[in-house]
Amino acid sequence: MESLVIVGASLAGLSAARAARNLGFAGRLVIIGDDPARPYDRPPLSKDFLAGRIEVADLALETDTDALAAEWILGTPAVSFEAATRTVVLADGRQVHADKLVIATGASPRTLPQIADAPNAVSLRTIADAQKLRGLVRAGGRMVVIGAGFIGAEVASTAHALGMEVTVLEKSPTPLCGPLGAQLGAVVAGLHARAGVELICGAEIADFARTDGPVEAVVLADGTVLPTDVVVVGIGAIPNADWLEGSGIELGNGVLCDAVGATNIPGVVAVGDCAAWWDPAAGRHHRVEHWTGAAERPAVALGALLGADPATLPAVKPPYFWSDQYGTRLQFAGDAAGAERIVYEHGDPHGPSFLAVYYTGEDPVAVLAWNQTKLFCRWRKTLEKRATAAARLVAA
Repeated sequence: MESLVIVGASLAGLSAARAARNLGFAGRLVIIGDDPARPYDRPPLSKDFLAGRIEVADLALETDTDALAAEWILGTPAVSFEAATRTVVLADGRQVHADKLVIATGASPRTLPQIADAPNAVSLRTIADAQKLRGLVRAGGRMVVIGAGFIGAEVASTAHALGMEVTVLEKSPTPLCGPLGAQLGAVVAGLHARAGVELICGAEIADFARTDGPVEAVVLADGTVLPTDVVVVGIGAIPNADWLEGSGIELGNGVLCDAVGATNIPGVVAVGDCAAWWDPAAGRHHRVEHWTGAAERPAVALGALLGADPATLPAVKPPYFWSDQYGTRLQFAGDAAGAERIVYEHGDPHGPSFLAVYYTGEDPVAVLAWNQTKLFCRWRKTLEKRATAAARLVAA
């Protein structure tokens, strides 16, 4: 019986398993994960779960209709892959044969070694992290959030709503400067200000005040001292690909793949946060660290892995993410890296809602919506159609 092994048991791994069965794979299916928990949803960890509105059971991703007939190996990470023998080696010494391999090991949060052992410092990635943070949040307490990206901003928003005094530190000139650019990143900065949350951009941390374990204050390079009860570190993530060193699989900023997720080793694909797929439009490898990519792209990769007709594979959609901050829904699709100008197609950045389109020349390349879901959906479909047409042109 042919074996398909999926290393990674979160959303991307589960989506890959579903895709394999939907495509008719009837062989042995093994799902390996380092987290002892069954697959669960991560976006609510910084919002509804942290606020206490939902519990662990509400995060489950598996449904009653899943008929995976899979073997689950949880709580034990993979430590290597031997391509010659098609063997995945686990930390406990077990070996699993993989005729075909799906790499879905995700990413780990970047940490600050100076406070990694502090009992009141948290990097939010897992249920265990979220449970620890939920136990630290209390009305009247003080929190310093390092990093104004998605996780940092959402935690700040939730903690502020729960009655905490929050300060957010961001090294870049604006929040979300990378994906949105400085112009619209500055608009996001206004969310924090209007909510009464202190945001310090261009912040340089000089030290952490600690006397007996917990972080008592964060000290900035300009001498500012920020007393705190909780420190949340949200400074990005590193792809979990080091276990593949020496395997022959090409690595860079993650697992390097072609435009449908295939690696340089036959019978091996990568999906989710660890996978750097080739983007034909941008001419570069690109990791998409968003929920939608982990949910949708595995169907493409599994189709390629299992020999489906390329014409039947789903189109690879442009990156898409959303974020809920201070009662505002932000939605973004596309790639703004090469954009030359921004046009407000609806509203303006000073109002309660707007929609901004990024252009390169006359071509729309990305869109940001601010409490404007209906119009955003139309523009997202436009970008998807353009991306599909461009991919077909490149393939031809």
